[in-house]
Amino acid sequence: MISLASLRSWRAPVDWNSVHTIDMHTGGEPIRVIVGGLPDVPGVTILERRAAVKKRLDRFRKVLMREPRGHRDMYGCILTPPATKEAAFGVIFMHNEGYSTMCGHGIIAVSRLAVDTGLVPGTPPETHLVIDTPAGTVESWVLSEGGVVKSVRFRNVPSFVDALDEIVEVPGLGPVRYDLAFGGAYYAYVDAPRLGLTCNPSEAQELIEVGMAIKREVMRRRAIEHPFQKDLGFLYGTIFVAPSTAQRVHSRNVCVFADGQIDRSPTGTGVSGRLAIHFRRGEIGMNSPLVIESIIGSTFVCTVVERLRYGRFDAVIPEVEGTAHITGRHEFTIDPADELGEGFELVGFREGV
Repeated sequence: MISLASLRSWRAPVDWNSVHTIDMHTGGEPIRVIVGGLPDVPGVTILERRAAVKKRLDRFRKVLMREPRGHRDMYGCILTPPATKEAAFGVIFMHNEGYSTMCGHGIIAVSRLAVDTGLVPGTPPETHLVIDTPAGTVESWVLSEGGVVKSVRFRNVPSFVDALDEIVEVPGLGPVRYDLAFGGAYYAYVDAPRLGLTCNPSEAQELIEVGMAIKREVMRRRAIEHPFQKDLGFLYGTIFVAPSTAQRVHSRNVCVFADGQIDRSPTGTGVSGRLAIHFRRGEIGMNSPLVIESIIGSTFVCTVVERLRYGRFDAVIPEVEGTAHITGRHEFTIDPADELGEGFELVGFREGV
């Protein structure tokens, strides 16, 4: 019999970089939370820190998001000290292409992680957190029962409609009608059945291809300007909306974002923009919850809890509730002699956002 003790006690050589993470998922969408091994991130605001990470520390994103340690649909984040007096901490989100401005499934995940690990003291039955993100400060509440976290809900940044019923000519598709809304990031919302799509898992590759084609054309034909932050003024993805066959579920939401990633969750920022659209059209009122499902059937409960003026826009504050779970704890190493040490991408759309 061989002993595995030597394998379990192995440690990386001192000249290798090691990065520690806790991996999670929210409604099936992964998030890799970096908890050790990175240099301090400079900057006063989270947007400044996001820019610093992009300029100086992007190799860590490549290492952890791309193959062989990650995959094309990996998602991650860095926790930072708070940037405001009220916040418990800040967060910078990352993916296969770069860095997000806000992430609802990420907020749900890190909120649970903060309570489960004792990063913040839990106050059952509901622990209140304030978190700084590049898009602004958000609040979350971690609901626990008997010492076990049951769900997390968060109040997002102001979400608003930029345009309704716009038409864009897409090669291979013809004229496509879309709504443009912001829910922490900008999305083009399209009706899936009009394009002959049902948003089922079997259509995943087609959804990516069609979603990226729509994104490319909207980006090419339309300038997007956030009312306050230039860094937030870009189209993050395309969201397909389809009917649901599940009882007590309002509809299905499938987000194709970044460099052709497809969200396994209903997308927290995506459903936030949808709430703004439904509210603007008079299809929902205040405090009227919608259950919206993802491509794999996981759900978020989504509610408009406040309305306000945000720059030139009439905006709403969405509240989104979902569940997250820890899937693993990892130490990733970077062998300086490894030619593929910083990872690689086999394919990509190269949108450059």
